Amino acid sequence: MKKMILALLAVVFQTISGQNNGIILPELFSDNMMLQRETEASVWGKGSPGVKIEIETSWGEKAFCTAGKNGRWSTKIKTPKAGGPFEMVIKSDGFNKKIKNILSGEVWLCSGQSNMEMPLSGWPPRDTILNSSKEISEAAYPQIRFFTVTKKISVIPEFSCSGSWTECSPKTAGDFSAAAFFFGKKLYKELGIPVGLIHSSWGGTQIEAWTSPDYLEKLEEYKDDIPKITGAAGYFSELEKWRSKFKAIDLSKRTGDAKWVSLDFDDKICSSSFCDDSKWSEMNIPSFMEEKLIDYDGAVWFRKTIEIPEKWLGKKLELSLGPIDDMDVTYVNGVKVGGFEKEGFWQAERRYEVAEYINSEKNISIAVRVIDNQSGGGIYGKPEDVFIKCPELNEKISLAGKWKFLPVAEYSGTKLFVYGSDPAVFASRPASVISLNQDTPSVLYNAMISPLVPFTFKGSIWYQGEDNVGNPEGYKKLFPHMINCWREKFQNPLFPFYYVQIAPYNYGDLGQSQLLREAQLKTLFLQNTGMIVTMDIGNNYNIHPANKKDVGERLALWALAKDYGKNVVFSGPLYKSHTVKDGKIILSFDYADDGIVLKNIEKGTGFEIAGEDKIFKKADIKTEGNNLIVSSSEVKNPVAVRYAWENMVFNVTLFNKAGLPAPSFRTDEW
Repeated sequence: MKKMILALLAVVFQTISGQNNGIILPELFSDNMMLQRETEASVWGKGSPGVKIEIETSWGEKAFCTAGKNGRWSTKIKTPKAGGPFEMVIKSDGFNKKIKNILSGEVWLCSGQSNMEMPLSGWPPRDTILNSSKEISEAAYPQIRFFTVTKKISVIPEFSCSGSWTECSPKTAGDFSAAAFFFGKKLYKELGIPVGLIHSSWGGTQIEAWTSPDYLEKLEEYKDDIPKITGAAGYFSELEKWRSKFKAIDLSKRTGDAKWVSLDFDDKICSSSFCDDSKWSEMNIPSFMEEKLIDYDGAVWFRKTIEIPEKWLGKKLELSLGPIDDMDVTYVNGVKVGGFEKEGFWQAERRYEVAEYINSEKNISIAVRVIDNQSGGGIYGKPEDVFIKCPELNEKISLAGKWKFLPVAEYSGTKLFVYGSDPAVFASRPASVISLNQDTPSVLYNAMISPLVPFTFKGSIWYQGEDNVGNPEGYKKLFPHMINCWREKFQNPLFPFYYVQIAPYNYGDLGQSQLLREAQLKTLFLQNTGMIVTMDIGNNYNIHPANKKDVGERLALWALAKDYGKNVVFSGPLYKSHTVKDGKIILSFDYADDGIVLKNIEKGTGFEIAGEDKIFKKADIKTEGNNLIVSSSEVKNPVAVRYAWENMVFNVTLFNKAGLPAPSFRTDEW
């Protein structure tokens, strides 16, 4: 009997352990997905070494492959003409996965930083999208498909990413990239075939983070850093193992304005005036919490107890905390006095009224729970904006200085790992061996691009550069280097790559944006690249301009002309050459065959001209056929011209007849 039981258990164990041969599919291969039409599309996954995989499709194609010694398997499947819906079955011994509602069409990768990430619903109240409500309400396009890659960093290239395919609808469009939406909508309207958009962006990120480690190692300035970064893989593995012990709140299951509301981190005591914070750490406020919390996003409590004058008791008070990045819930003496519990209010000043009944004790306890969901976070404004005030007496007390703090939940991927109110828990978190964030070279490529390789795309659109304004010379090298990297990884040396030239903005001391715009302009030397100009639709005082419709549609013009054979004008005038004659400089342009157009020159031409002394003077301009004549009575022997050569540009004057603007440029490089 004992032998029979053991034999039966052995059979059961073999059945369970071999149930699916260890088959794992990337989340890209799921219901509602889009495949690039009429090509050989890559399909891949993991399995037990040596396991055989069979793929069968409803359009009549089959493919077979075998997992290698490392368990990886990959094959290609011929895709049909545009249309659908189709199905695909991926099977092996004990494994059978049917992927439903597949469309065949045009698939584009959409990536960059915040201006690509910015959703169609915007980030109100300050960062909004023009006509957002109307566009969302009308966004019933089931043949446009979205996939958003969840934000994550990694020190080594990842196999898979989190995300899911959805049909474009009024329920889904608002959360998707606005620029990508308008790009895809334009293609869909013009081509009349399905369009798939895979969106992988992260606001406030540098281009180095989006480039693979092996490609960065080819550059002298990164060859020593990359081994240190990849060498931290053991630490991150240890950290993930440690985090897995805690309960997690999966935010992918929560949507809309309620996503961040009423989250329970086992931390209710932290808001109470009776909370014992004697074992909490200290941090200077205001400041970004990353100064103390390395490689950490999530929920952090900040507490401060102060003594108020006796004459304040029983009076209404005003609590000012300045801006908080990103969300907060604020308590005084254990009573909630305010909060911003949805995204987009990271610049909003927090000013909360403290009712008379709350102000009943000389020792006032202030507790603020901050949730930072990306990059810099915390109570970060100016010291003079952090205070408590008695308006009736016109007196206030500064709250700047030392505050107690305690992390209670950590945000990674789509999950918040709950640590609770015991300070000993976070203190046991594995110590960082290297400081990493979303700007660290290669970490976004590893986590948010590598998992997409070798998916078959038509091409890519890109909107990034603001975070590299301080290093335009480096960008001249890094931008084409990243494009070549992606082309190699996606096994397409002529992968179309269309990008947005950043708009003018008041960067202050951070850098001169015209130099970064020039670096982007010069990247056009790469074959199959295209650049759209946004100088006329930017905002000098908001780095997130509201007009994303023109951004997306201008990107689509490049694709329509270059990849789909449409007879459309796709670029504004680009400076080509110049000659000097009779004290004037004559400029000629590409993409101005039908002539150039001058607008708003009564407010200033935007052009400057200089002689050998390199002193630029405001210039007069006039058109002559397809050329532009530039001159100044103050410059008798001109040698150089500059246009819109400033950090901020208030008057954009040079266009072609299609209404597309010219970028800023210079004929010199002094």
